Amino acid sequence: MPANPTEAVCARLFALQDGEYRAFQCRLMPTVPPDAVLGVRMPALRRVAKELAGSPQADAFLQVLPHRYYDENNLHGLLLAQSKDYGQTVQALEAFLPYVDNWATCDLLRPRAFLSHPPALPEQCRRWLDSGAVYTVRFAMGTLLNLYLDDFFRPEYLQWVSAVQSEEYYVNMMIAWYFATALAKQYAAALPYLQNHVLPQWVHNKTIQKAVESRRIPEDRKTYLRTLKER
Repeated sequence: MPANPTEAVCARLFALQDGEYRAFQCRLMPTVPPDAVLGVRMPALRRVAKELAGSPQADAFLQVLPHRYYDENNLHGLLLAQSKDYGQTVQALEAFLPYVDNWATCDLLRPRAFLSHPPALPEQCRRWLDSGAVYTVRFAMGTLLNLYLDDFFRPEYLQWVSAVQSEEYYVNMMIAWYFATALAKQYAAALPYLQNHVLPQWVHNKTIQKAVESRRIPEDRKTYLRTLKER
């Protein structure tokens, strides 16, 4: 194995570069320097992750932080997410999340270990919400959105997300996505947050916009939500 465990992995990623896709990605991610983007398409990256999963090379790669390239971070997230051990996953996330610097890497993090809804996970999400780190906060909200708006929903999760105060676009956009999704899945619990104007104006209006665009919300509810828009 090379002295630097990332060398062989980087060689594989360089071989998968796509210049056109790289340009597209750079436009979508203003927080990432263009010279940090290789342009590896996600299906190819998932194949690499599947091939490396559980190997000594993958284990070594996951120990090397920070990475230089955006694509390495995405691969790191995909490998990390394959672990089924909750404690190991949280430990790996604690090491990795401080280096996440964009919404795309953040949002691809879907740990398998979380799918069984470990009892400790909601409180862990709350700690991440309190971290103040942009993409750690966004990841926590995304986890609550993806896993805790259906059978495992509790009304206090709405309170946790609404309490987040930030000037960061990528945090506020996720708050809006969370509440728009909550309106589709937990309408009665989420609606008072708009009726009582709990959310900041931009988040409030963006929530309504996303809810109105949703195919999961009936037209009569969309009509009412439009009346709640702040001018």
